[in-house]
Amino acid sequence: MIPTLNLNRFIVSRERQHPEATGELSELLTTIALGVKLIGNLVATAGFKGLHGYTGKQNVHGEQTQTLDVQSHEILTELLSSSGHFGLLVSEEKDTVIPSAMVKGSAKYVVAFDPLDGSSNLGVNVAVGTIFAIFKKDNPTEQSSVHDFYQAGRKLVAAGYSVYGPSTVFVYSSGEGVHEFTLDPSIGEFVLTNEAVRIPENGKTYSVNEGNFSKWDERTKRYIELLKSTDKERSFPYSARYIGSLVSDFHRNLKQGGVYLYPADSKNLRGKLRLLYECMPMAFIAEQAGGRAIDGSKNILDIIPSDIHERCPIIVGSKKDVDLFESL
Repeated sequence: MIPTLNLNRFIVSRERQHPEATGELSELLTTIALGVKLIGNLVATAGFKGLHGYTGKQNVHGEQTQTLDVQSHEILTELLSSSGHFGLLVSEEKDTVIPSAMVKGSAKYVVAFDPLDGSSNLGVNVAVGTIFAIFKKDNPTEQSSVHDFYQAGRKLVAAGYSVYGPSTVFVYSSGEGVHEFTLDPSIGEFVLTNEAVRIPENGKTYSVNEGNFSKWDERTKRYIELLKSTDKERSFPYSARYIGSLVSDFHRNLKQGGVYLYPADSKNLRGKLRLLYECMPMAFIAEQAGGRAIDGSKNILDIIPSDIHERCPIIVGSKKDVDLFESL
């Protein structure tokens, strides 16, 4: 069977529904998808190419960087720069914004990304991924600045992620539902495998690092204990499913229902994940699929960043599961 709708065709077909579209956002998305293909190949061949392991350097967050972190960052930076359709980039691997060498003057968009989420799991063959978020500048005619990233998540024009696992998948939304594509290695194309993904209203699993239990506040402890309790009317107890790779845990819950938590604790008062290129994109995808995402008290898409590497707690997934946390 010959696949009839690949990612490029799908994006172009959507663009044709908007006569005012200029094609720049479409090209940004297809450029990111190309980067995902290249990174996926790196991940798949890293073992016998000797690419696993640390560089001996730290990133802006004080974390040890892996060789593949750096290479994934360079792939996306170079590809996006060559597209000429963004003003600035933000990457988890750089402490400052990255300008485009190809753009002369102004540009319509700015892009933030985590080039290789979950990279600490690479040495044990756990699925990892890439996360991205695209904002439209408030004033496209002006020179890009870091303040173009300081927008509420509701202003995202597109966001998505990839998972490099048994298959490579690419999931994205441009505000009109969530769509999943799977890489067909025989033709080198992302093929549509699930249009308009909807997350179940409630799930049967929770994903959280329970090793941090003693550091949580009483509300978070109570929530997890509730999910583990026996209550047939609520379909409790839930099963614990924690991979430790945000894209993998989130993708499972997106498809099957459930809730993912990386809450604040006594050590990390604002959580550990980054708002701009981890929490916001996942919150955007979750809401587009019928789910929710909160930081514990407010909707993540209503938060306006004040720093490009700002951290944020997150409770994201099936609507009823997130509602329950909020109600406690």
